[in-house]
Amino acid sequence: MKNICLLGATGSIGEQTLDVIKAHGDKFRLTAMTFGKNIEKAVGIIETFKPRYVAVGDEQTYKKLKQISFTYTFETGIGEEGLIEAAVFQETDIVVNALLGSVGLLPTLKAIEHKKTIALANKETLVTAGHIVKQHAKKYDVPLLPVDSEHSAIFQCLQGENPKHIKRLILTASGGSFRDRTRQELEGVTVEQALHHPNWSMGAKITIDSATLMNKGLEVIEAHWLFDIPYEQIDVVLHKESIIHSMVEFHDKSVMAQLGIPDMRVPIGYALSYPERLSFEEEKSLNLWEIGQLHFAQADFERFRCLRFAYESGKIGGTMPTVLNAANEIAVAAFLSGQITFLGIEDIVEKALERHQVILKPSLQDICEVDKEVRTFVQTLLT
Repeated sequence: MKNICLLGATGSIGEQTLDVIKAHGDKFRLTAMTFGKNIEKAVGIIETFKPRYVAVGDEQTYKKLKQISFTYTFETGIGEEGLIEAAVFQETDIVVNALLGSVGLLPTLKAIEHKKTIALANKETLVTAGHIVKQHAKKYDVPLLPVDSEHSAIFQCLQGENPKHIKRLILTASGGSFRDRTRQELEGVTVEQALHHPNWSMGAKITIDSATLMNKGLEVIEAHWLFDIPYEQIDVVLHKESIIHSMVEFHDKSVMAQLGIPDMRVPIGYALSYPERLSFEEEKSLNLWEIGQLHFAQADFERFRCLRFAYESGKIGGTMPTVLNAANEIAVAAFLSGQITFLGIEDIVEKALERHQVILKPSLQDICEVDKEVRTFVQTLLT
């Protein structure tokens, strides 16, 4: 029995993680969880899984939670302190970081210090402070298990392989909601159109990032840190069917790929059960003859400018990826709220990157200060 702490229980990855835990109740138990403001969904989770610790996003939500009569008692917490308390909860073996944004960084570092295995779905943790997270993981001898489908695919392809034999990593990208549109055809697209992802069921922020390909850019940076591969050896290929989740090419020109029907429960289950595999007998198998054809295309840096920004930021290093992520988070939120256009996301990120004076070897304090400063600057662009 593995005890699970789930950071971000009411989000898309959180819900699918709960599906895995529920389907394999003989193997996993939810011991701690956090959520933001979705108290209605959280109450159902609490009563169903009965975690021993629950943290909420803010004081108002906390007061609402305390007014509810539950069938058992549990410890509670609030805000960042609550996130950290959940992440280091004594009974926990694995921390699933399914949070959105850089808020996932500190809980991950604290969990590592307490020797918790990290199942990482929060790519911003490595994007903003990859060097610190990797140093921490090495110092405390804690595994970082990827949950993103692309990184899980690479991780699976590398089982039993010598990392020295890797020639390149090839991340696949669906292309998102507007993959068949030119830049001119992106003028005036709506939030509703952007949120209509053709392949995956994801939260709003990640779905928008998928449409700009920023999500893939962040994954490139994450792959760099997870697998210790230079950016020059990481490629992105557009693959609209999302059947091949990623590939690894070796020096002998052999290419290994991990395939499957788009379903986040598979990489989540692999991270939770590693090195074993879970059975999903009720799910449909992949029959390639039913798919018929698979399509691939190069990712154009001029069409997908956010992908170019990510590569450039990653290669510069230091605090540049922190700026990239912080500016994008605020810009995406502004688009979702109707403050800016879809293409305005790129413009805001570019302005934030152009004005930044990079710190090449930032401390955790440097990263937190830069993150805050960038968010403040981007807000001035929106007023």
